[in-house]
Amino acid sequence: MFRTKFKQISVLVFICLLLGTGVVLLSSAGQAEKGKENTAEDKVQPGSIERTEEAQNKNGAPVVYMTSDISSDALLKIYAKLGRELPGKVAVKLSTGEPGGNYFLNPDLIKALVHEVDGTIVECNTAYGGGRASTAMHKQVAIDHGFAAIAEVDIMDEEGEINLPVSKGTNISEDIVGSHFSNYDSFMILSHFKGHAMGGFGGAIKNMSIGIASSKGKINIHTAGTSTASFRDAFAIDQDLFLESMAEAAGAVIEAADNNIVYISVMNNLSVDCDCSSNPAPPTMADVGILASLDPVALDQACVDLVYEAHDGHDLIERMESRNGIHTLEHAAEIGIGSREYSLVSIDG
Repeated sequence: MFRTKFKQISVLVFICLLLGTGVVLLSSAGQAEKGKENTAEDKVQPGSIERTEEAQNKNGAPVVYMTSDISSDALLKIYAKLGRELPGKVAVKLSTGEPGGNYFLNPDLIKALVHEVDGTIVECNTAYGGGRASTAMHKQVAIDHGFAAIAEVDIMDEEGEINLPVSKGTNISEDIVGSHFSNYDSFMILSHFKGHAMGGFGGAIKNMSIGIASSKGKINIHTAGTSTASFRDAFAIDQDLFLESMAEAAGAVIEAADNNIVYISVMNNLSVDCDCSSNPAPPTMADVGILASLDPVALDQACVDLVYEAHDGHDLIERMESRNGIHTLEHAAEIGIGSREYSLVSIDG
């Protein structure tokens, strides 16, 4: 189906999981060069792991918090741990899910967190057709999937779009987002981490870039800035340019929001397919937990690393590698959006 040039990569990630409150893990994934497997010498040795969050912060690595508890209380706890209060009117960006799919975030799971920040659930219409291609259809999906019952839902491109400048781009010069973007003072990027048919995986970067882009903006990203006319144009674009454009669009959102953003990702229902699929493949990997950070690159990298560490992550690994998905994070780090190195801090205990 795809006519892009998907490159095969192999990224072997090592994470030493240590149980206990406040134990910190240092990722070595950011040290690996593209297309190169980590050797035993590349991996962080147990003796070099700092034992306190404060010590790791001194090393300059962003913190990624994690809990294996996937519950409403855990979401509230991990959000509080981030220590960043979201000012003003808060947009909660998530995927309302395509009709027919059933792996999107459960409204009952996220309800307390959305209420905690007095948030408005925000989305933009799709560019590929389907059940969310128009505002009326999209709002009906939000009702049918239970999101409208827990909070106000705003389809941000209902009344048009605006352009955000891309200052850290090599492919796109602007990010076309829903015009309602300017109605919000801060954002919670609440993502369901999973696979994706085009990007390899979907996490914070995708949710913030493709998810906040209008229909035309989605085409602009998928075509690396060469078209806003038809989603079909996306299939003629080099894969890496598309992945890089996602990172660049995410950077535009971060700058426009003046970094008033927090990032939370739920690693459950880990299908190889996105919530935008009307018929996603059943998950073959067990649920992992909830992760959160103030750095979207570190958060996505940590989620990817945990997939590699899992004994049953093979299907999702194949999906990520077949689409060269890690290149999104490589480019994001290169242009200064965030860090692929991080400290993983368990809040369980």
